Amino acid sequence: MEAVAFVKMLHQALTRPKRREPDRHILRVANAADYYRIAKTIQETKSVFRRLASVRPLPLIHAFSYKGVLNPAFLRRFAGLVTIEDDVAVSVHALPGHGAGSPVSPGRVKRPFVPSGIRTVRVPAVWKHSLGDRVKIGVIDTGVDYNHPDLQPALSRGINLVHPRTLPYDDNGHGTHIAGTIAAAGRYAMTGIAPHAVLLPVKAFDHEGSAYVSDIIKGIDWCVHQGVHIINMSFGMKQRSDSMLEAVRNAKRSGVIIVASSGNDGRRGFIDYPARFPQTISVGAIDAKGAIAPFSNRGKRIDVFAPGEKVMSTWPKGRYHEMNGTSMATAHVTGVLALAMAARPGLTPMQAKRLIAAAQVPLKLPKKATRYPGRLDAVRAFRHLKG
Repeated sequence: MEAVAFVKMLHQALTRPKRREPDRHILRVANAADYYRIAKTIQETKSVFRRLASVRPLPLIHAFSYKGVLNPAFLRRFAGLVTIEDDVAVSVHALPGHGAGSPVSPGRVKRPFVPSGIRTVRVPAVWKHSLGDRVKIGVIDTGVDYNHPDLQPALSRGINLVHPRTLPYDDNGHGTHIAGTIAAAGRYAMTGIAPHAVLLPVKAFDHEGSAYVSDIIKGIDWCVHQGVHIINMSFGMKQRSDSMLEAVRNAKRSGVIIVASSGNDGRRGFIDYPARFPQTISVGAIDAKGAIAPFSNRGKRIDVFAPGEKVMSTWPKGRYHEMNGTSMATAHVTGVLALAMAARPGLTPMQAKRLIAAAQVPLKLPKKATRYPGRLDAVRAFRHLKG
């Protein structure tokens, strides 16, 4: 494929979308060498071809995201050489306001404390074996409160994909909550699951907890290049994305473990993407009584359940907050895997999936109920590691 001719035609083919027509797309190039030549040409000619200003490279999957619509003639001309899909919206998986109270100021929390969900998973019993030392965890979310005293020891610089060239500060709260469950250091009040782990926050979601597939792919790409061991994905979407799947596959090939939340629609037999992809460890939520939480999606593609109801964790402005959701459950699984990774360096994605399958206790289910995977148990995880 001749790169200059392709880029020129791409510029000519891009038009503004009609009303109600999707205006964000992902264009994947079949041949890697062609992709890199096109990417170089776009970078060199953006000042001339102004319509290419919205085109952003996604090298992890040899693709570009762009705003606008490509005319049919362009698509016919390059049929088989490129594929196009919608750049689908993605949302975080939390349910604020569903039985959860208001954020709590630092002076009103019991000090020190370990949240009940972490105790349910029996994490304190394995701290003598591991605290998650030197395990790098990418948290693709809404950012994090860099000034929270319980998070500061764990935080690395991270990246802000929403407001580039600034730290990934959290203007929503979801990302700070997830970070606390995984690795709060107990410096002021709360201790998370892996207090010696290193968190690399990736702000891909805006203040409303919304993002696009292309934002997630950029975040995965960044995490892979930073050498993270685990990526926490407490978000999802209903529509399948081949671009997202390719990004997840490539991250797994690089040795990265991906943990993803199943969704909060209370659906049976269906879970959200990317948790639906077999390359991830998919997580459902249990309530405070150990039963599947009413809001949790469930199905044969769930790998494990973990606490997701009334989960207390860190919150912006140095506060603490209870939240519900499969997002919160996912953070518990990520934290336990960080403990395991520190105790067994080099743990592969497949080994991690087998470990999680072995690290479960049966759920509290009615008789004749559909059988599901069990609830995460850290003690069983370490027993399996030793075996």
